Amino acid sequence: MAVRVTPRGGRDALLAGTDEHFTARLSAAPVDGAANAALIVLIAKHFGVAKRDVTLIAGQTARLKRLAIAGDPQVLARAAASLYAVAP
Repeated sequence: MAVRVTPRGGRDALLAGTDEHFTARLSAAPVDGAANAALIVLIAKHFGVAKRDVTLIAGQTARLKRLAIAGDPQVLARAAASLYAVAP
């Protein structure tokens, strides 16, 4: 999955984005990996998985990041669809 990140966004929130990516607002600054760590916590919480199940695979220093989430594909799809308020 891809996520477009806005660091120092005031509050942590995962939002619907485009067909290619979700949008994440993070209160953390992009310093010393703080925003990446906050993103992993946010994604894990929304998708109902442990932090260890979320891996940042690309975009460590970019706004557009690629993540891998381990878990039941149907449960993950429902969590993703909930951002767009549609059933998978």
